[in-house]
Amino acid sequence: MEQVTVLGAGLAGSECAWQLARRGVPVRLVEMKPEKMTPAHTSEYFAELVCSNSLRSDELSNAVGLLKAEMRRMGSLILEAADKNRVAAGGALAVDRVGFSRYVTRKLEAQENVTVVRAEAREIPDGEVVIATGPLSSDAIAGKIAALCPASGLHFYDAVAPIVTLESVDMSSAFFASRYDKGTADYVNCPMDKEEYLAFVRELVGAKEAEVHGFDDAGVFEGCMPVEVMARRGVDTLRYGPLKPVGLKDPRTGKENYAVVQLRRDNADGTLYNMVGFQTHLTWGEQRRVFSMIPALRNAEFVRYGVMHRNTYLNSPKLLDRYYRLRSEPRISFAGQMTGVEGYVESAASGMLVGIETAARVLGLPPADFPQETAIGALGLYISGGSVGDFQPMNVNFGIITPLGYRIKGKRNKNAEISRRSLEIIERLTEKEIFRYEDHR
Repeated sequence: MEQVTVLGAGLAGSECAWQLARRGVPVRLVEMKPEKMTPAHTSEYFAELVCSNSLRSDELSNAVGLLKAEMRRMGSLILEAADKNRVAAGGALAVDRVGFSRYVTRKLEAQENVTVVRAEAREIPDGEVVIATGPLSSDAIAGKIAALCPASGLHFYDAVAPIVTLESVDMSSAFFASRYDKGTADYVNCPMDKEEYLAFVRELVGAKEAEVHGFDDAGVFEGCMPVEVMARRGVDTLRYGPLKPVGLKDPRTGKENYAVVQLRRDNADGTLYNMVGFQTHLTWGEQRRVFSMIPALRNAEFVRYGVMHRNTYLNSPKLLDRYYRLRSEPRISFAGQMTGVEGYVESAASGMLVGIETAARVLGLPPADFPQETAIGALGLYISGGSVGDFQPMNVNFGIITPLGYRIKGKRNKNAEISRRSLEIIERLTEKEIFRYEDHR
């Protein structure tokens, strides 16, 4: 049987290797630690959690809780390790990070179908390959990845603006329009009067910024301008920049407002919108506090907060298909944060999907084809073409999952119903032959 090489034993690579091996597919798992370490890693173990020890909410009314439930039902190693090493954290799933990583490492080392190679990957080998080397890939493999991508295919992102759900925007305080009525009315415009604007700028200027971690590029902020930095340059700077009201007539008054925050569609379904020009380095708590001062966003649901750091990721909608395979060379797949999924669980989920679908291909079985009604499927479909405009990394959220098509009263009830539907689909999927594996532990 053909061997699959997995480059990188982080969360995505470890989960991918596990899913392949337990289906009888031989895996060569290449990990450069401890031979070569990144500035962010300190341990020799696989699946090292370099930031928080939390895998976030376990509740089915939360999209990441649904994703974890799906993964548990499909035999996730990462979730098994997390559950075995859980620490008290209320409704969240938090872990003893050393125990968690040690558990993953020992399980993979004990797998008879996994051959672990402790060495830096400097080339992309022949045959089936999964690249899961992460955003801090070594220069050697990063160069090989860049060579696979067209000029627009590999990005560094220095700034990411927050994203809100459209249904949480107060449309009584907002309106759809495009500047000067050019094209279609694609933007949600959130006006402020003078008093509201001045209060907003006052709080924005004094808001607390997030710390810059030691392994971030110190020069990362030179090429982009956080909204709070613009505000410090003068009280009217934002009104001549991202909050410019010119060309946006409010249909309620027929006049231009004092200042206008624009929201731009962020996914093909039109359920998510990003805050145009709101790249920021504020803490997440301060983002919620200050940005909620915008009248139309007083009750906004933030599915992603703004961040400022340097990272490498693929322009996945142009490069990858729904199986995270490279369209130009399908023997090569990618998994993990490099694909544009954000978060521990999302990275592991991408590795799970790649592992299952690659195993199906190697074994000559039909693909599982996770649909958009599932969290794992919606994430893969989002990164492979479900976003519009400039592609930016994304956490799982209910906005990228196919809506119910009927009304459910209450947000928690609606999300619970989406989760119920998703898990029913997962149960049916797991009856497929690709899930009837012999567990080679």
